[in-house]
Amino acid sequence: MKTPALAGSPDTAAAAEVPCIHLDTTARFFRALADPTRLKLLEFIQRGERTSAECVEHAGISQPRVSVHLSCLVDCGYVTARRDGKKLRYSVGDPRVADLIMLARSLAADNAAALDCCPRIPAKGDPR
Repeated sequence: MKTPALAGSPDTAAAAEVPCIHLDTTARFFRALADPTRLKLLEFIQRGERTSAECVEHAGISQPRVSVHLSCLVDCGYVTARRDGKKLRYSVGDPRVADLIMLARSLAADNAAALDCCPRIPAKGDPR
């Protein structure tokens, strides 16, 4: 399987010529991960199956808010839910999610200075 071209690589021009008809879907894919609480929950769940109560305790926010975030993660396909009696148990539905999170953390760390200065994507609570 061929990997996508990176900026500055010889395949960049060729990749730029191929129209991407799935840009909206890809943007929505990342939008689901754009919330810090959802990322926190996803990282927690990727370490093993979790109940709603465990997710509430880990996230440190109300059960209804956790439920909204978990529903988003399930609806977007990052997490699966299974009924166990009266409880719902959540697990990561695709093992590539762990790779994605690791790569995102690495890229964010490598670009931390640029991200901190970016006027278009303010940090949470930043009135920019």
